[in-house]
Amino acid sequence: MTTAAPATTPQPRAEAARRALNTVFMVNGAVFATWAVNIPGVRDGLGLTPAQIGVALLASGIGAVTSMSLVGRWIARWGSAPVTRVATVLFLLSLLLPVLAPSLPTLIAALAILGATNGVMDVAMNAQGVTVERTLGRPIMSRLHAYFSLGSLLGAGAGSLLIGRVSIPLHAGLVVATTLLLAAVTLRLLIPDPAGDTPQDDTQTTATPAGPVLTLPVLLLGLLCFLGMLAEGANYDWAALYFRDVLNVPGGAAGLGYAAFVATMTLGRWFGDLGRARLGDEQIVRIGSLVTAVGLAVALLWRDPVPATLGFALSGLGLSNVVPVMYGTAGHALAGRGIAAVAAIGYGGFLLGPPAIGFVADHVGLTWALGIALGSAALITLLGGRAFTLIRR
Repeated sequence: MTTAAPATTPQPRAEAARRALNTVFMVNGAVFATWAVNIPGVRDGLGLTPAQIGVALLASGIGAVTSMSLVGRWIARWGSAPVTRVATVLFLLSLLLPVLAPSLPTLIAALAILGATNGVMDVAMNAQGVTVERTLGRPIMSRLHAYFSLGSLLGAGAGSLLIGRVSIPLHAGLVVATTLLLAAVTLRLLIPDPAGDTPQDDTQTTATPAGPVLTLPVLLLGLLCFLGMLAEGANYDWAALYFRDVLNVPGGAAGLGYAAFVATMTLGRWFGDLGRARLGDEQIVRIGSLVTAVGLAVALLWRDPVPATLGFALSGLGLSNVVPVMYGTAGHALAGRGIAAVAAIGYGGFLLGPPAIGFVADHVGLTWALGIALGSAALITLLGGRAFTLIRR
């Protein structure tokens, strides 16, 4: 990404905003992980089937897509900092809704709200990240996303300690109280968007493409992004259920696979730029997706918690840089409309993949259903070379 010249905001204030955004991304990940590790408990409490959980997860994705189509206008009107502040508070509070839902219909509504508030927060905090990046005149976006993964790791770790020891609503309440306190301290440090600049356009394109020509490179990169997000979403939403239902791991220990996945995802993103400098983007994508396929094969074929944890760890490490590289490649080679199309196609994998796995699991079992994620990673390895060849032409 090419950064613009620093704006009029003083550098110390921009540095403070960067540190504040680290926390914003981190609390977003922590809340996301808190819901993920409590999916088995909510499912058991309501007596839901895998297909019913799939419908509920689909509602979350639909809520996110709907809100993402609107948030660009709000950022253009009020700026990324105010929208980030409001969206963060609403998202944190929304965590309480699904854990208190008394039935499937209310769970679906609650997850639609959680997804919608997360969609607004996602776009707004990334828009604020672009503002801070341009003000500082150096790239910071990759590290911000690493803080999201770090927050997910912390949320999963706390969940492993608390699940089975406290009720799910109390667990969620503790997370909401803690993250709201962090938000109150840091959100005031965000900075206004520079006059005449529109960083929201960069982020808005991930949800609302402006009708680009769907060339073969765009479609192929979009397909790879779709497959990567499908595999990532499958790990996020189904790892804990796999440990609980297939491996019969009780209580908070069912979150071990999810925690291992998030831990290596965080590590891979934190040091991903070093790997890209040594190996190049194409090799990072193809080798990474191969590592993911091998890891999932270990987890699904060797039905023991220890090798399964290792398998999900390999899956997270391999996937850590696949989607960020796809976005970066599209942005550098195809400009704004290209990255808009690639991101829009890719998000479909995150939206449709986890519910699809739920429906398949209802018929053939979760182990075979998670083979969809394994196959997606393998396809990235096979198709990645072709995609980068077309982009280089």
